[in-house]
Amino acid sequence: MDAVKDIKAGLRKRGYAARKAAYAKDRVAVGAMSLAARDHLLAARLHTGAEIVSGYCPIRTETDVMPLMTALHAAGHRLCVPVIEAAGQPLRFREWSPEAELVDGPFGARVPANGEWLEPQFLIAPLVAFDRQCWRLGYGGGFYDRTLERLRAKRRTIAVGFAYAAQQIEQVPRDPTDQQLDGVVTEQGLIRPELSSGSAG
Repeated sequence: MDAVKDIKAGLRKRGYAARKAAYAKDRVAVGAMSLAARDHLLAARLHTGAEIVSGYCPIRTETDVMPLMTALHAAGHRLCVPVIEAAGQPLRFREWSPEAELVDGPFGARVPANGEWLEPQFLIAPLVAFDRQCWRLGYGGGFYDRTLERLRAKRRTIAVGFAYAAQQIEQVPRDPTDQQLDGVVTEQGLIRPELSSGSAG
C-alpha cells in the first residue's frame, strides 16, 4: 500500500502541473467545454433522468462547471454541491442554486450558507489525473470514493469527472476502495471506459 501511495503522490504532482498549465493556457475554453458537456452526457446516455445532480464550486485551477450547473438548474434539475464535514467521512451535499448565498468551506471551496441536504444520483467531480478507463486520481482524502461507495450501495449512481485532456495519464494506480468514474469530460470530448481497447490495471 505504501508503494501505491508513493506512486499516487508522484502522479498527483504531475497532474497538478498539467492542470495548471492547461488552465493558464486557455481559461476561456473551460466555460464552453462545460456547456458542451451537457450534450456529451445526454448523447452518451450517461444522464439517466437523475433529478438531483451534484456539481462543485471550483477552486484554484479546477475546471469551471458553473455554466453547466446553471444550465442544468434552468432545465429543472435540483443541484447540490459537496460539503466536507470531517476527515475520513463521506461527503454531504447541500442544495445549490445560482442565487444561493455562499460561504467559505473547508479547503477554500465555497458552499451554500443554508439549504436542504440532498443525495445526488449524478455526480460531476473534479480530479487531478485520470486514465483511459476513467479511474480518478483525486486529492488523497478519499472523500469521493467513500461517497460513491455509499451512494452506489443504495441505488444506481453515475459519476463523471471534469478535466483537461492534459491531465490524462497512462494508468492510475488503484486501491480496493477506489471507485471508477462512468466517464470523463475534457475539452476534446467525452471518454467512457467501455470505449477503450483494453483494461487498465
